[in-house]
Amino acid sequence: MLDLGRSFLAAVERTPDETALVDGQLRLTYAEWLERVRAVAGGLQAQGLSRGDHMVTLLQNRWETATLHWACQLLGVVMTPLNWRAKPDEIDYCADDSGAKLLVFQDVSAGAVRDSVAAQKLKRVVVGSAVDAADGALDFEELQASKPAAKLLHAIADDWSLMLYTSGTTGKPKGVPRRHRHERSAAVAHVAQNQYRRGERTLGVMPLYHTMGVRSLLATSLISGRFVCIPKFDPAAVLVAIEAEQITNLYLVPTLYHDVIAHPDCASTDLSTVRKLGFAGASMNEALLKKLDAIFKPELFVNHYGSSEVYTVTVEPDACKKPGSAGKAGINQRVRVVKLNAISPDEPALQGEEGQIIADLNGDESFEGYWNRPEADAKSLRDGWYFTGDTGYFDQDGDLFVSGRIDDMIISGGENISPVEIESLLSLHPSVDEVAVVGLPDERWGQRVTAFIRRKAPVTPDELDAHCRNSGLLNFKRPREYVFVAEVPRSPVGKLLRRKLVANEYEPE
Repeated sequence: MLDLGRSFLAAVERTPDETALVDGQLRLTYAEWLERVRAVAGGLQAQGLSRGDHMVTLLQNRWETATLHWACQLLGVVMTPLNWRAKPDEIDYCADDSGAKLLVFQDVSAGAVRDSVAAQKLKRVVVGSAVDAADGALDFEELQASKPAAKLLHAIADDWSLMLYTSGTTGKPKGVPRRHRHERSAAVAHVAQNQYRRGERTLGVMPLYHTMGVRSLLATSLISGRFVCIPKFDPAAVLVAIEAEQITNLYLVPTLYHDVIAHPDCASTDLSTVRKLGFAGASMNEALLKKLDAIFKPELFVNHYGSSEVYTVTVEPDACKKPGSAGKAGINQRVRVVKLNAISPDEPALQGEEGQIIADLNGDESFEGYWNRPEADAKSLRDGWYFTGDTGYFDQDGDLFVSGRIDDMIISGGENISPVEIESLLSLHPSVDEVAVVGLPDERWGQRVTAFIRRKAPVTPDELDAHCRNSGLLNFKRPREYVFVAEVPRSPVGKLLRRKLVANEYEPE
């Protein structure tokens, strides 16, 4: 099997003169990009990095970030990207845990790097101007001015390619190491399941420290496509880029789609070149699905359910046909739903019964275990299956519906209640902009179903309750309380942070 370095070289050899990378005014063909990648690879070698070493980055989606990614694939260095918003203690933990040999940062992460004990012990490279932490750091321009790598190919398909860190919402983040063959299989599957053609143009807007962002980068190069960098998500910049670069596909989390079409410039932007929409990272409510379908009229609208550990779990190629469906197993995967309290993969839930979703670790895209975390492996890896921690069920057609996280399950009066169903229903009310449902402590019921609402028009709790009653929602699932908030808390990649609502960490409207 080809490793990723050879895959990139294949794209260069196939279409050397095609535009490969765009970042503001910078435009590089595949041949031009390869020269920069070779130079950066030589610079990393000069800094002492070699096959199997980890390089930590704290960067936005810049051309330098994408270039470093490919340089690592050629050298066999393990790209280990962190959220550029990471705090000093997070940098300390991940740098020590990974055994990093080099750290690359920019202005937005300079303060945290300066205050990180571990970072100050590492060789550092600074991208752009970052005076606060640049003392002792090598400038990226100097790195790039190094003698280009004489030997381009150092990695094989079984080498480590990438290590992503999970968000760590319930403790220390977990390193998810993935080999070249895992990453390439996931990229090829992404091309197939999104029906990408040669020369597709996509926005590099999902962060390159996130599995969705990495997948967009790799898949685009496999098809000799164009990767247009958006350093930090901004709906106005996204709309400008779509029209200027004639973007053909988008792969975003639902929150970003919401913000793009809600922007006042959306109505006057030419979106006609976008023919394929894909989303992942969270469920998309029915109201947003309908709006996107009406605005873009896409020929393909894909719901992709996966994770950092197992990139593709299931795929629904027609998201509007059956709203909420995550579809069936991807081309590299087998999927089951087991009883919520199952300890074995051989305890299947019944059709329509909510259980835990598990994925076959023999899948081509599946990871092999967490980095230095045997206790996490013991919890999640059982008899050759990955227990995702996500809840869901199969319907009568064999389609998977993802209902939430086991930790998010609301238990009220002894009944298990999934918040996703209620959120989808409330999202259809014309006055609701965003909604999150959680269980708050209740002396009588154990947990009280509570809906946090961001309004786009005046509406009262009684009106929302009537909406739920008239929809046929079972009585025990109805929210007993409505709280109006200025914003629904989300992570930098759009994941709903229910724990902040439970902990009373929100701003009232």
